[in-house]
Amino acid sequence: MRSLPPNHSRRVAAGLACVVLAGAVYTAPASLAAPAQAPPYGGVGAAVERDGLALTPPMGFNNWNSTHCRADFNEAMVKGIADIFVAKGLKEVGYEYVNLDDCWALPQRDAQGKLVPDPQRFPSGIKAVADYVHSKGLKFGIYTSAGTKTCDRIGFPGGLGHEYSDARQFADWGVDYLKYDNCSNQGVDARQRYTTMRDALRATGRPMVFSICEWGESKPWEWASDVGHLWRTTGDINDSWGSTLAIMKKNLPLHAYAKPGNWNDPDMLEVGNGGMTGTEYRTQFSLWSIMAAPLLIGSDLRKADEKAFEILGNREVVAVDQDPLGRQGKVISSDGGRWVVAKEMTEGSRAVALFNESDRPQRIATTALDVGLPQSAGYRMRDLWRHTDTSVAGTVAATVPAHGTVLVRLWADRHWKSYPPALEAGQSSAWFTQAGVPAEVSTTVTNLGRKKAKSLSVDLTGPAGWAVTPTSPTESGALRAGKTLTTTWSVKAPPSTRPGTYDVTLSAAYEGPKGVTRVYDQPLAVSVVVLPPDGTSYLSDTPWLSVSNGWGPVEKDRSVGESALGDGGPITIGGTRYTKGLGAHAPSVVEYYLGGECSSFKAMVGLDDETGTRGTAAFEVWVDGRKVTATEILTNATPAQRLSAAVAGAETMRLVVTDGGDGISYDHADWADATLTC
Repeated sequence: MRSLPPNHSRRVAAGLACVVLAGAVYTAPASLAAPAQAPPYGGVGAAVERDGLALTPPMGFNNWNSTHCRADFNEAMVKGIADIFVAKGLKEVGYEYVNLDDCWALPQRDAQGKLVPDPQRFPSGIKAVADYVHSKGLKFGIYTSAGTKTCDRIGFPGGLGHEYSDARQFADWGVDYLKYDNCSNQGVDARQRYTTMRDALRATGRPMVFSICEWGESKPWEWASDVGHLWRTTGDINDSWGSTLAIMKKNLPLHAYAKPGNWNDPDMLEVGNGGMTGTEYRTQFSLWSIMAAPLLIGSDLRKADEKAFEILGNREVVAVDQDPLGRQGKVISSDGGRWVVAKEMTEGSRAVALFNESDRPQRIATTALDVGLPQSAGYRMRDLWRHTDTSVAGTVAATVPAHGTVLVRLWADRHWKSYPPALEAGQSSAWFTQAGVPAEVSTTVTNLGRKKAKSLSVDLTGPAGWAVTPTSPTESGALRAGKTLTTTWSVKAPPSTRPGTYDVTLSAAYEGPKGVTRVYDQPLAVSVVVLPPDGTSYLSDTPWLSVSNGWGPVEKDRSVGESALGDGGPITIGGTRYTKGLGAHAPSVVEYYLGGECSSFKAMVGLDDETGTRGTAAFEVWVDGRKVTATEILTNATPAQRLSAAVAGAETMRLVVTDGGDGISYDHADWADATLTC
């Protein structure tokens, strides 16, 4: 999402399309304005679902998040993506649209007011590229903006005042999908701008999916059901956990507006771009699917690894997104960052996502009744990432990794006895240890089914070189329904282990139906920590336990700047510079291990001057999962605020930045002179 030029108004009269710009009047030729009588297309106000397009959320590719306007966005790339869709089986999974974003055209129209493809990027022309995509059995999409210019800083020609001419060009080229952005809109009413382009597209007689990229500013979900097939609900996503989380939270409440032919669009998939972990990418794919969101790949598949293709090609998860009933998942609960989202499916089952927003593993639970299924003696549960079937008595629960999601489908199934009982394996609490020092931890395995889990045994394994030894029983001859096996372990990391979070695996083996042995592997986590130094020290000199940020990395002793590490400037709030501190961007969480050894925290907080007058944020301090102090919403006009907290006896402390309720753009938030006394 980019900033907008000054307001202007638009009118159509006497065969001319007119736009008032800063006191001058721009007049387009009559040929660019609406024809006197457009051919019938269901009538203005007809629901777009009647055109038979986008009856399930569109799936495909868009180049912007991987290339922006760089030279590698060109004809060869677009053709290469189409080839990969076929070669890698993505076409068979359901991906069909290969879409161009900004920068495909020259900066100026020709003498007839037509758009001109960039001959350097697309030497064969747009129609030839579209023909190539179509030859693969795929569909082709293009981009422009509902303004005088597009969103790139160069400012390529926008569609405002040229809607019918541009739509005719798109149809002649064989375009199947139009993304219509919101930059340089001159203050013209959004509904008017997007409705005009809708009418222009319909007038061509060529079916085209119409994607309204208005960033959610005028709440298009409330008015665009007869205008477009999908509408962006937020600003642009970026390849970070903070951005993904913020967008998910804005999109989830809009479930009532999604239906066949109309979809809430939380922006592209970041899977494969490299800025998040595999766990976080699986979470994005899971949540976008349960939200019935468009699945548009935003990574350069020519460079993607096999793990990215495994995520994007998960047919069972895609089936949740593409379910023809067209429901968007609803939030059942979200206490403590433990999210349960359920989606009704065509044949009566429920897709259920257990999503852990927090930075450490958490147990998340719900019931079949809570997600809308009828009472039953037992239920079949299908894990859509493990591709395994089990049975449950009614409770659905899992220990979910930090930023992770467990995605299942649940049926009231009279054949539930033919499936083995589901096990819930987890850890009793967060695990912390110091390198070279043994720590005692405990694990649990609970039988969620109605049948016994026979010959149950558990094992815990850590990274190479770690010593892991059980100190209590690891076996149960028959774990009855609803019962738990608790095992304690001694865990010791090598003395040379660096601070950080490490994966450990709890394995549970048991006898399933017909004597078949089943093994259930549960990823867990242990944090290797160092105690903070005695006395008062700057947090920017102290290793953090975990960190997430809405844009780019959290910076030490610098403002957050842009997306690269170290690109910020001196921390500056209200003209005052600070040599020490943390530069963050909402939403952000920075967590520190205190080990019960510290007494107080202090900082000066505020919005960094590098964003001028833009940005809003609030600052919070949490200890052991409890908020102990916070500011009100601050703006760039607010002077630096002193924030302090008593942390005596606390094991962990989290510094949290939230946005001010107006989106996360420009929310550059500083923890200046942040100190900890221990």
